[in-house]
Amino acid sequence: MTTTGWTAETAAGEYADVNGIELYYERRGTGSPIVLLHGGLGSGEMFGPILPALIERHEVILVDLQGHGRTADVDRPLDVRTMADDVAALIDHLGLDRPDAVGYSLGGGVAWQLGFRHPEKIGRMVTASANIRRSAIYPDMLAQQGQVSAAAAEFMKDTPMYELYQRVAPRPEDFPRLLDKIGAAMAVDFDFTEEVRSIKVPTLVVAADCDMAPPSHYVEVFGLLGGGERDGGWMGEGRPGGGHRLAILPGLTHYNVFSSPLFAAVTLDFLS
Repeated sequence: MTTTGWTAETAAGEYADVNGIELYYERRGTGSPIVLLHGGLGSGEMFGPILPALIERHEVILVDLQGHGRTADVDRPLDVRTMADDVAALIDHLGLDRPDAVGYSLGGGVAWQLGFRHPEKIGRMVTASANIRRSAIYPDMLAQQGQVSAAAAEFMKDTPMYELYQRVAPRPEDFPRLLDKIGAAMAVDFDFTEEVRSIKVPTLVVAADCDMAPPSHYVEVFGLLGGGERDGGWMGEGRPGGGHRLAILPGLTHYNVFSSPLFAAVTLDFLS
């Protein structure tokens, strides 16, 4: 069986009873807070390789989203909007004053929804490998996503996602159920173009140069935020007015961008 290679040192986490779910979280480091949101079929442990860099300068709140990691599933669909409401309730529960939100893939979608639905609760936002329109995803990837269901559980037993789930989940036998719910969630069409146009939270859009959607999609997202419309100017006077940025990270894919030192570097630079 493979191992994830994701885990940093073990830390004692806690559960918050928020929004109808017992949400698991860990707090690491000191400084201005970051709420860090993992990708689908993962957990906060995914960020183990970059966590030391982040906690040198920030307090990091690692959250295990609904049905993932140490957070048990509840009787509702997996929906980035509901999960954003969970995180917003956690921010209130912890008494955090406008923490920054950093999310990758599924967690990036949750971060977008925090910006759409709860902009008053967060300071800055980083969305990595998070598409705002389902049709932007490569057709072959959409076909693969269509095969994700409980029937695939047996074929995933040698994957990091399965190993992590079996090691930390409160009900390891729920892995097929999680695959069913992830598959159903990925089958739902979405287009958040208009919501992105109206975003008020300063946002860094991050993607790998070989991501699940082409680089042009993330350039398009930056354009919706007012970026890429003119020369930036000697003093940055031509940059987007909302403080938004774009980073396409070289030599990476959707499956390793979240653990890359480059991701940590651009995130820390933006949040500073």
